[in-house]
Amino acid sequence: MKQKLSRREASDAVSDLGWRFLLGTIRTSVPVGSLAQAVAMATSAVAVCGDHADRHLRADIRPGRVVLTLQSLDHAAVTTLDIDLAHRISGVVHQAGSGTEPETGVAAPRSVQLLEIAIDALDIAAIRPFWKAVLGYTDEAGADGPEDPLVDPVGQGPAIWFQQMDQARPERNRIHFDICVPHDEAPRRIKSALAAGGRLLSAIRAPAFWVLADIEGNEICVTTWQGRDG
Repeated sequence: MKQKLSRREASDAVSDLGWRFLLGTIRTSVPVGSLAQAVAMATSAVAVCGDHADRHLRADIRPGRVVLTLQSLDHAAVTTLDIDLAHRISGVVHQAGSGTEPETGVAAPRSVQLLEIAIDALDIAAIRPFWKAVLGYTDEAGADGPEDPLVDPVGQGPAIWFQQMDQARPERNRIHFDICVPHDEAPRRIKSALAAGGRLLSAIRAPAFWVLADIEGNEICVTTWQGRDG
């Protein structure tokens, strides 16, 4: 029987495989040498997942790499079945001579990440239908309330979530980005952003999130799964 896992349980279950937990999913980036190899790698992943592929596996295929994502679409969460599928996929990836572990070194590309857009609002229920309609978005499984996040049904755009405001704040941005990164890569990402001219506005909620801004005050949160549950 499929069992939903906590953030920590999901992360701990796949970290040794090189997969990383991001926003209710587990992901890995597999390097390949061509688009044909990418298609072949994705095909192998689908095959090893069997009948579970359609409801659990997603693949982003590019000439240089394949990003594989596992999540129960019925629960919008990682389950014990997803962990089993990650082990199966890692096995066929290694058999093909590649790996699911993040590449290391100064010149190594980034591994996996997820972008969200956060919208501050005084009346979330009033503005949510507009954003749902104008973006062609839909409700996430099990989250169809008047203040719940919105997701792209075909997975091309970032999720939208809404942050409750107590009062109007015309002096600051009302929309900001959240970039969710692997928990073990967050310090390096923040260091790089600060070296590029950024400012650290707050680390009070770290390691759940750090608030950074560029020199003109445009904000972004660097987020991880840590600090959100046991």
